[in-house]
Amino acid sequence: MKRLAFLALALAGVFWGLGFPLGKLVLRETDAAHMVLLRFAAASLVALPFALRRAEARALFASPPVLLAGALYGIAFMVQFEGLSHVSVTLAALLVGAMPALIAISARLLGEHVSRASWIGVAAATLGAALIAGKPEGAGSPLGVALSLGALFIFLAWLIVLRRAPRPASPMALPAVTVVVATVVILPIALFMHGLPKLDLSPAAWAGIVGQGVFATLLATAAWQFGSTRVGAASAGVFINIEPLMGAALGVMLFDDHLTLALGLGGLLILAGSFTVVMGERGAAPSDLSAAPPPTPG
Repeated sequence: MKRLAFLALALAGVFWGLGFPLGKLVLRETDAAHMVLLRFAAASLVALPFALRRAEARALFASPPVLLAGALYGIAFMVQFEGLSHVSVTLAALLVGAMPALIAISARLLGEHVSRASWIGVAAATLGAALIAGKPEGAGSPLGVALSLGALFIFLAWLIVLRRAPRPASPMALPAVTVVVATVVILPIALFMHGLPKLDLSPAAWAGIVGQGVFATLLATAAWQFGSTRVGAASAGVFINIEPLMGAALGVMLFDDHLTLALGLGGLLILAGSFTVVMGERGAAPSDLSAAPPPTPG
């Protein structure tokens, strides 16, 4: 069973890693708010049967933690991809590597034990994020960096709220309902900001939207939730780093992003620090943080 869980976690990391390059492709033809709206609309079309088929799933629509989690989820994506419109794929992806450090800090604030090795990792990841934010070197604007980092804190709030959500027997129920609620929240915000979305997009842009919705949103979240409930938090956390590694690599290979010294060194510090955090918690018992999917920044 653990082998299947690790496979699911790896797939989640790969799917999330596709989110940034696919998003950058779509942003060539539309704005960030409309892209996120169309992405979640595509995800909701696939999610609705899972959200409505069973009574336990429909009951989640009346759960305050689920409703709040869905709202935070949608807003976080809007902030993150507004940031992506001002930074390179590589920079945005590498900044996501700070997430394990943020999870460690929040765990400590919530009264959970955090090892000394984990705090060393927190310091390294924080230094890496500060290096990138302070010297993007043409990879993005300060506004884009600020929005990208701000989105991580909203994702963290989503993760904490999701700890209080009911755990239905169906593995697809909670991610499906979360996606549908997020879509409902995103819709009026996107319409207020930019009006009706542009639908006469190229086939490549629509492929990016569908890919983001199905793979980088719904399936990635469901795969992570399946895998993270079957292994320890430390073991699961290692797979978070697949996303920034894949996103950064695709940014360099497909979008001609320049891997500058500050970007490369900052990224290495973030990934090394994050890896130290999750390995530092290897001996810890699985906690509620591992029972819910982590942020899906890509």
